Amino acid sequence: MKSLLLAGLVAAAPLAANAAAESYTLDSSHSQIVFSYNHLGYSTGFGMYSGFEGDISYDAEDPAASSVEVSFPVNSMITGWEPRKEHFMGDDFFGASDEDMVTFTSTSINVTGENTAEITGDLTLNGTTKEVVLDTQLTQAGEHPMEGKPWLGFFATTTLLRSDYGVDMFAPYVSDEVEVQISIEAMKAE
Repeated sequence: MKSLLLAGLVAAAPLAANAAAESYTLDSSHSQIVFSYNHLGYSTGFGMYSGFEGDISYDAEDPAASSVEVSFPVNSMITGWEPRKEHFMGDDFFGASDEDMVTFTSTSINVTGENTAEITGDLTLNGTTKEVVLDTQLTQAGEHPMEGKPWLGFFATTTLLRSDYGVDMFAPYVSDEVEVQISIEAMKAE
């Protein structure tokens, strides 16, 4: 749900010999945001966002100087069962139209290790903007073996509260906490 977070994946990287930040574009075919929530204590529900777009400004010498922006339509959510998606997009939760977007814009990056960082940013969902922190790992940086150009991979996690964004119907029976996992690839911009 509060997926954006994936965007924030511009975290830390091994220090390479770059003089300044370089522009990268998310690889929409290999970037996903998966969210999960507890349903009445009986099961764990899952959903996903995929096919979204975003941009990363990546500074390998100074990862803290990097940034990320991502946006996608709320109604592009994938639940695996159309009636569930219709329920989520309805008035009980999002009441989403085709124009309603989820956005994430990083505001700072705190490098925590050789390949890890906390990416803080503004997540806007359901008309509400809140600060979110993504625990992020650079999974790989290098030349893509098939594309022949620089490529980045990131994995990030965070926990969101539905109530922060006004989509807390049925809480606490359906958990207020939503676990988010973000896996993205980004290619050097042309």
